[in-house]
Amino acid sequence: MSNDTSRVTSRFNRKSTALEVVEGLSLAGRHMLVTGGASGLGLETSRALAKAGATLTLAVRDMAQGDAAATALSGDTGNPNIRVARLDLADLASVKQFADDWRARGEPLHVLVNNAGIMACPLSRNTLGWEAQFATNHLGHFALTRALLPVLLQSEAPRVVALSSSGHRLSPIVFDDIHFQTREYNKWKAYGQAKTANALMALHLDTLHAKDGLTANAVHPGGIRTGLSRHITREEMEAMGWVKPGAAPGELPPGFKTPEQGAATTVWAATAPELQGHGGLYLEDCNEAVPSPEGERRYGYVAHVRDRDAAARLWAVSEAMLAQAGF
Repeated sequence: MSNDTSRVTSRFNRKSTALEVVEGLSLAGRHMLVTGGASGLGLETSRALAKAGATLTLAVRDMAQGDAAATALSGDTGNPNIRVARLDLADLASVKQFADDWRARGEPLHVLVNNAGIMACPLSRNTLGWEAQFATNHLGHFALTRALLPVLLQSEAPRVVALSSSGHRLSPIVFDDIHFQTREYNKWKAYGQAKTANALMALHLDTLHAKDGLTANAVHPGGIRTGLSRHITREEMEAMGWVKPGAAPGELPPGFKTPEQGAATTVWAATAPELQGHGGLYLEDCNEAVPSPEGERRYGYVAHVRDRDAAARLWAVSEAMLAQAGF
């Protein structure tokens, strides 16, 4: 991380869109990978990167959806360099196949955007007993990032962007029972723990590889209504203030962003010249975030996502879990 301790800011704000962030930028020759790049925030992230001329790969579970998105994006942006590849982050065999294929092609990778995820879903486990939100949101991305690190580190000014959330404040990493084997499952605490893990992974990547020129940061996109909320009932949304009682479908409550606005910070993290060499940060509203005041739930970060000791411990625990799975 840079010795400059000043806060990194930009001319953009919470209302800026992803396309505004890349206006005037050329990403020609930059190879970028967006997980979940065919829907929601991932689609708007992909749109902006493609518009700026990046060579883009959409990593998706649903190939039909991915192919349709790539065709539409090429038409909208005039960029023909958009490909689609299958990736299921919940399946480590799929992650391995994806990374093996990438290395076999000999294609460079300049920017990895770990965007895909699930949220507040009912309790589900894989065959190893891993809780689904931690397994998908963190361990799948951890495995992918680690497998592609050699490719990233061979590229000029590589970056990793990890999608976290203000939900990180709901839980630190509960190292004694990450997978809810002994404690009662709570879908929101599980989500919070996974989003904390996303931020801590970026933090430890900075510790390990800032010296190699890698810039890794975590991003909070803001409150956005996308398919990520499919497991949350209308009643829950109203109770949390995500939907006004009696609101029309699609009506956003105060403080929420459109997907185009939500993708702006991700795109800023992936492209902004002012962030080069400034890693290990938690970003929101196209600026480096500040610590949350006591009781604040809408903006900023809490201390456990900036804990380098916890980040190092999580990295070691995650490596052990992957080894257990034979990855």
